[in-house]
Amino acid sequence: MKREKDIKSQDEAGKSGSAILRPLEPGERLPRPLFRMGAVSLAQALLGMVLVRRTAAGIIRSRIVETEAYVGPEDKGCHAYGGLRTARTEPMFADGGTSYVYFIYGMYHCLNVVAEQKDKPEAVLIRAVAPCTPEDEARMRSFRAIRSRKPADLCNGPGKLCLALDIDKRCNALDLTVSEELWLEAGADPGPDRIVAAPRINIPYAEEFVDKLWRYYIHGDPYVSVVDKEAVPLWKAMRAERQGLRE
Repeated sequence: MKREKDIKSQDEAGKSGSAILRPLEPGERLPRPLFRMGAVSLAQALLGMVLVRRTAAGIIRSRIVETEAYVGPEDKGCHAYGGLRTARTEPMFADGGTSYVYFIYGMYHCLNVVAEQKDKPEAVLIRAVAPCTPEDEARMRSFRAIRSRKPADLCNGPGKLCLALDIDKRCNALDLTVSEELWLEAGADPGPDRIVAAPRINIPYAEEFVDKLWRYYIHGDPYVSVVDKEAVPLWKAMRAERQGLRE
């Protein structure tokens, strides 16, 4: 089944602002124009897409089931808040479709996909994935052996999935549209009725941005890291977002 997305080419957008609609075939590598949307839209669009990692154990494919949007200089939860540009945050200022991998708590890496165009620092945190096949799961377990009987514990969190996919700073600042180490492919669209929104996790310092409904996940998927009992349907979150912009 084809998955359709509004894809703007840089040339066409610059000339007329019109969108070119074309179907994405399952397994097709995601093109640059798709990544150039804002982080909120990209965080939703990446649900159901396939994250592909080439490892020593072989190629691993996993389906993205949970994301978070970080929206540039105005977002107090974002590493680039206030336009902060350092060696660490530099990949966020690259063109959409660049990877941004950072290290936290002295033990975990987190993978982000840069959104928007160059010098507009927005990114999407990949919070949880699900292996596409039993073979993919076996390869993931070769990098992250766990005793838990719950399969989802393998990769239901940003640090967990990076361990299971052997993602670390070697994967930082990669161009995901051409990289042979890490890239994204079109997958099955979960449909807007299955997507819910909730506040992002572990950002108490973000002040008025703490309650923004910028975490998105596929409702009912067992690999989601944290189920929020107060999560709302995507349409409600988008309505609240539009109302907030008007105020």
